[in-house]
Amino acid sequence: MRGQRLLDPEFLRKLENLSLRSRRIVRSGMRGERRSSTLGRGVEFADYRGYQAGDDYRYIDWNIYSRLDRLFVKLFSEEEDINVHLLIDRSRSMAFPPTPFPPAPPGTNGHPAKLLYAAQAAAAIGYIGLVHMDRVSAAAFDREVGAVFGPGRGRGQTFQLFRFLGGLTPGGTSDLVAVMREYVVQTKRRGLLVLLSDLLMPDGMEEGLKLARAHHFDLFVIHIVSDEDLAPPLAGDLRLIDSETGAAVEVTVDGAALRAFARARGRYLAGLEQFCLRHGIEYLRTTTSIPLTDLILRYLRVGGLIA
Repeated sequence: MRGQRLLDPEFLRKLENLSLRSRRIVRSGMRGERRSSTLGRGVEFADYRGYQAGDDYRYIDWNIYSRLDRLFVKLFSEEEDINVHLLIDRSRSMAFPPTPFPPAPPGTNGHPAKLLYAAQAAAAIGYIGLVHMDRVSAAAFDREVGAVFGPGRGRGQTFQLFRFLGGLTPGGTSDLVAVMREYVVQTKRRGLLVLLSDLLMPDGMEEGLKLARAHHFDLFVIHIVSDEDLAPPLAGDLRLIDSETGAAVEVTVDGAALRAFARARGRYLAGLEQFCLRHGIEYLRTTTSIPLTDLILRYLRVGGLIA
């Protein structure tokens, strides 16, 4: 993906009007451009309350005192930054479809490989965070955490983030348990963790997701699939090879086999959604045929990641 432009300038301008949501605002020493529900001594006025012993007299509103002969202190909405963690699956299955495809301009009906789609989505989410002075980190993984960006804050980090995401290449098998164990244990700053993956893993996916929740991350899963993943255009006697493990199996693909696949696929996706619901994990599934603008500006807003 090196040298490819991830997002066009017009789309970036639309993103500047958005912000990221997190159910848990993690306190830090710096304040971002987001108001939390915590009332404190911030920069934007919120309300008044009666003076209490120990309150800072500098926040007494003497104009109200002169009218009501009672002491009131000003309250402000405290502005805090979010720690945003973007975790991108770069395992070999994310290279599908295997034929090279240039990045489709946002708003068109292009069908990029899953890794490119994930990188574009991560770039959009990361840019929203940077513009609003959130602390943004990004990491790519297969069996383990590989290349890492950040943390970075501010619009000035946009080029470095996009260069990192644009340089991702697929390779290796995925092991979400090992990855989550490494990432969440070593990451000191809790916050919003956005996982972008096709979730095609032999085992351990649920345990990996539970690890992130157990370490108090606000987890949002963006499940990226291709139309071919959901409805393989296959027929006849075939030898199928696992793109990650290399394991091969001889199959006859006919109408009965495709119907059985559709039933198994439905059970798997329904089970995944129920698992995320039970464990307080936000989940959204998308296909690479959905334009990136629709994913960001519509579906992730409805899903609660973006405001």
